[in-house]
Amino acid sequence: MFDFFKAGKPTDVKGIRSAILQFVKEQLQKAEGGEGKNIKGLCLYINCSTEEKHLYESAVYADEDNRFKEDEVQRIADDYAIALPADWTMEIIFEETLPQEATKIPTVDAGLFVSTKSKRAVHKDSEAYIQVLNGEAEKPYYKLTSNIGKLNIGREKSVQTADGYFRKNDIAFPTDSTHESNRSISRQHAHIEYNPETGAFYLFADEGGVPPLNKVKVRSNDGNQFKLQTMEIGHKLQEGDQVIIGESAVIEFTYNPPTGEEG
Repeated sequence: MFDFFKAGKPTDVKGIRSAILQFVKEQLQKAEGGEGKNIKGLCLYINCSTEEKHLYESAVYADEDNRFKEDEVQRIADDYAIALPADWTMEIIFEETLPQEATKIPTVDAGLFVSTKSKRAVHKDSEAYIQVLNGEAEKPYYKLTSNIGKLNIGREKSVQTADGYFRKNDIAFPTDSTHESNRSISRQHAHIEYNPETGAFYLFADEGGVPPLNKVKVRSNDGNQFKLQTMEIGHKLQEGDQVIIGESAVIEFTYNPPTGEEG
């Protein structure tokens, strides 16, 4: 059913598709001990060259919505008795670099992230700081702790969402500020959560921070740059990460307390 490529990288559509599906099957079988009920969705990232993009687009049926999900991945789940929930999702994203949380697929230019429901874990205490480098927020920096839950980032302190409810932005950039950078920040731009399983803080894009609206861009201390293109997969924040919100507002993540009064 699947082709294996021990001698190198596949160079045709069928070979690329088979390599991706083989890896998807293996990861689905590993997740939750072979049971798929706790899987929320899959995110397939493709970082192929421009010259090979047409091959990868054909391999994943890029011009046919949900065909790869329904005709290929769902068939694998059915064949191997992996009971995915009815509302599981799949996103296919072409990106220059693979996100840190995506697992590289051998022999092809792609990576896979499997999103699952939260598991119970031992709580680990941690604290960090967000410092505003460009733009005008309500405070110059904010303290993060491991019990923050969800810390929202956006324009204005309190905003009404499309469903009628109100969202509180904990890191708020006022609209009435004269700072130019504040204007391009979405009201629902991003949020930060603490993951006790890994003992780390994660940055997630919200509705206003993913294409076709604004993007959330990150540059790490080692110079790597990437964008958050989906709300499903977060970025594990590391010392010195700088995050561009909107067009030019910048915040920095650090474990070192800034000088002055704590936020």
